[in-house]
Amino acid sequence: MALKANQDLLLSDDSQTVDHLLMQGNTGSGVWADAAYRSEEMEAKLRDRKLKSHIHRKGKRGKPLTEQAKGSNRTKSTVRVRVEHIFGAQANDMGGTLVRTIGLVRAKAKIGMKNLTYNMRRLAQLGRISPHPA
Repeated sequence: MALKANQDLLLSDDSQTVDHLLMQGNTGSGVWADAAYRSEEMEAKLRDRKLKSHIHRKGKRGKPLTEQAKGSNRTKSTVRVRVEHIFGAQANDMGGTLVRTIGLVRAKAKIGMKNLTYNMRRLAQLGRISPHPA
């Protein structure tokens, strides 16, 4: 679950906390999520809050997705994957998602250091992929 500051909301796999994330303070203009979030109730909530739905479409038994819907899902996935990979790397490679600190200041510092470490690691990776000439 993630909230991109002043941008759109990205939902991953915890559909129980959606109402908490669709709060007034969220200045995003849209919601990006996988197909598990698609329902008439969710679409109505998004319309009420004037948020654009970027939720994946899902096929039904006997009624598979059209090529247009598959293409739309593919486009949405290219946006979601950029954020999902960051959280996946931090969760799997950098000690998980649980923050074990006492106090909000220490928790923010720990998360900030994890983000800084990820960014430095990503910079090194990009340097290996496309080295700059000296």
